[in-house]
Amino acid sequence: MKVSIIAFTATGYVLATRLQACLNAAGMKTEKQRCRAGALHDWTGRHFAVADALIFIGASGIAVRAIAPYLQSKTSDPAVIVIDEGGRFVIPLLSGHIGGANRLAADISQMLAATAVITTATESSGVFAIDSWAAKNKISILNPERIKSVSARLLAGENIYLYSMFPVEGALPGGFTAVFDAGVERKLPGGLSVVAGKCLEDIDMISRKSSAFTYKPDVVVTVKTGAKKEALQLVPPVLTLGVGCRKGVAEEEIQKAFKKMLKKAGCHKEAVGRVCSIDLKAREQGLLAFCTALGLPLQTFSVEQLRALPGRFTASSFVQEITGVDNVCERSAVLGSKGELFVSKNVENGVALALALAPYTLRF
Repeated sequence: MKVSIIAFTATGYVLATRLQACLNAAGMKTEKQRCRAGALHDWTGRHFAVADALIFIGASGIAVRAIAPYLQSKTSDPAVIVIDEGGRFVIPLLSGHIGGANRLAADISQMLAATAVITTATESSGVFAIDSWAAKNKISILNPERIKSVSARLLAGENIYLYSMFPVEGALPGGFTAVFDAGVERKLPGGLSVVAGKCLEDIDMISRKSSAFTYKPDVVVTVKTGAKKEALQLVPPVLTLGVGCRKGVAEEEIQKAFKKMLKKAGCHKEAVGRVCSIDLKAREQGLLAFCTALGLPLQTFSVEQLRALPGRFTASSFVQEITGVDNVCERSAVLGSKGELFVSKNVENGVALALALAPYTLRF
């Protein structure tokens, strides 16, 4: 986590030095600065765009005016925290949930023996904040505008129905009921009820046709597309993309093949959390550029590692002749995910892609 600290006074700068040492010890990457006359606007603009969190030590009014011109979205704005120069109060001003300001404020309050002043409604009322949980677990929120509706209903004491394509371990948060696949009996702690549906696409149909199924999911956790827009859609990064490609392939060709495969398979791109291939492609510029565009590193495996992987894969004598192994995309996807093949080999203009699903369990 990249944290930028600015202090308005000499006293505040002493506190900034102390705080920086604490944050560094916690494994964060920090930098601090004493605010120079007339420099606050430029400092805020530069760091707002690149830091995960901004900490202002001084008056909250000054901090509010400083960040105002740069506000964009609750899904992209960094965490913003204000601490009084006496180190008594730690106040998250912005991105308390998704940006992690509430969590960071709580950690800082312990470091400084201060009081965290949390004002978001869910925390103030002791209600589960689903966006904070999603951010902490690196789960993408596809339609953040639905967060407000889910949180408002929880605050009102209403029930929220959760569908997950993944198993759920432990008790669900208060106010949540699970929607599971048909034929799977699961006992949940705390006496939580279960509503069954054949699959995600069938839940709405079942709810209309049978009085036994009267509830549609309010929150959907899946890698698959097709959920109704009324549901809050959460996508964990549990898919590994395996890539095999011809030498000198352009990034644009890989992007085209990737989009086509996702559409065909009905998968969200946000579900891809890893890209893998054979080590012969470790310096393939088009592939590296593709990974950079996704914001993911490229992990590669040797021929021996890929060949040794047990399982049934789509064999190719041509790939065997060129690389020494009968399949690159499927084998590298499975090996990288430590899971199972989810989407088999798709070939588009010299680019072979496959997806594997890592073992995953929802824990609240």
